[in-house]
Amino acid sequence: MSKLLDLFKLDGKVAIVTGAARGIGQGYALALAEAGADVALVDVIPMDETASKIAALGRKSVSITADLSKGDEAAPGIVAEVVQKLGRVDILVNNAGIIRREPFTEHSAKNWNDVIAINLSTPFFLSQAVAKQMVAQGQGGKIINIASMLSFQGGILVPGYAASKGGIKSLTMLMANELAPHKICANAIAPGYIATENTRPIRENPERNKAILDRIPAGRWGTPEDLMTTVVFLASPASDYINGHTLAVDGGWLSR
Repeated sequence: MSKLLDLFKLDGKVAIVTGAARGIGQGYALALAEAGADVALVDVIPMDETASKIAALGRKSVSITADLSKGDEAAPGIVAEVVQKLGRVDILVNNAGIIRREPFTEHSAKNWNDVIAINLSTPFFLSQAVAKQMVAQGQGGKIINIASMLSFQGGILVPGYAASKGGIKSLTMLMANELAPHKICANAIAPGYIATENTRPIRENPERNKAILDRIPAGRWGTPEDLMTTVVFLASPASDYINGHTLAVDGGWLSR
């Protein structure tokens, strides 16, 4: 049993987590640190709380402030700084994301472009830069994208978000196909309805909140903690034969 559990350890690994200042991203960063990894935190807002919690776990972290709306410009510098300060990159979690709500016929070009830039373009450019580093290291790696229930469904009032998350699912499969020869696995996590700032408007709408809860077999909104074991699994050797998969963590939402 001890050998089996050892497969989930991340001792000696270095991870990058975007959007790590709070919410789900902070949960991912803390989970990877608790499993043994040092973590590079990337966000546009202060990451002091996450960094302090990682230090309390006895792991190292570096905080990198970056404008992820300009992923093609930011990605090479982020990877270079991580390598300089932590020595290597073994794991990438493309967590940062935004959502803009407007009816389809009124959805502005700005809202569309902003969402696509951060939710789809930046994961592409950052994964590209990280994959180059992983190939140079010659020891493989794990890239974990963050999908959504809207990678499987259309949703309402969020056309840019739906398109970006459908794109993430397809991009993850393409990355798996091309990067597998380098022992790099690319998978995605599709969180269900998780209680975060992004979903606050829905949770504060009594009708929408009830409609969502009525459909979730688990009978509750998820929490960032519900996703922590999933990210460790996909980042660890325990998932070495899983590639190109989008794993739903949704309390059973997709089963109804």
